Amino acid sequence: MPHPLWPLYDLRLRTSDSRVGSLELRVPVEAELPAFVDVASRGIHPPDEMPFGIPWTDVPSPRRERDSYQFYMSTRAGWSVDHWILTLGVWLDGEPAGFQDLRGEEFPKYRTVGTGSWLGKHFQGRGVGTLMRQAALSLAFDHLGARHAETEAFIDNPASNRVSLAVGYEPNGFGELAPRGVPRPTQRFRLTLDGWRARPRPMVDVEGLESALPMFGLEATAGAQLNR
Repeated sequence: MPHPLWPLYDLRLRTSDSRVGSLELRVPVEAELPAFVDVASRGIHPPDEMPFGIPWTDVPSPRRERDSYQFYMSTRAGWSVDHWILTLGVWLDGEPAGFQDLRGEEFPKYRTVGTGSWLGKHFQGRGVGTLMRQAALSLAFDHLGARHAETEAFIDNPASNRVSLAVGYEPNGFGELAPRGVPRPTQRFRLTLDGWRARPRPMVDVEGLESALPMFGLEATAGAQLNR
């Protein structure tokens, strides 16, 4: 059913891989968020590791669950053309598996997106992380007219770095983050439109985008396929 007040609820990204399964990415409605909180509560990473720049998984329950809920709802309340975070829930064969974020700062001017994600431990090591990143990048490059995508991960997080390299990102300098108070080096990555087009990538079916295009600063009547 269409959502005239918040058309992003109608957006669907669907893709599949015979080795991974079928993925659907979409913005969860409020009633679906507890299922993702349960996935996170069952574990994302070992307790002695911290792969995130913001250590949200260190927060004890039930505050962690409330903080997560506040974050997801704040992305809707704080959305603007010049600052947006598209928080896409990821379903693997119909089962909630994690989240894939796509972010834009002054996107109509710079046409650059950032990505971030998390995946429940049960779903890791199966190619799900790569496929869900590719789905979000397909939306950005093939339908929103992005020219660049950027991401960043700790150097000691090889799984995330492998995903970035496999998708086609190139190293783009170093940084530091201190989620637990001690600075740790990060690797920054950048993917260009040409780099995206140069690699084999899955077919991604994008549904329900046209009515949401003005939320990204794009004309709905112009069509979404700006980079094809």
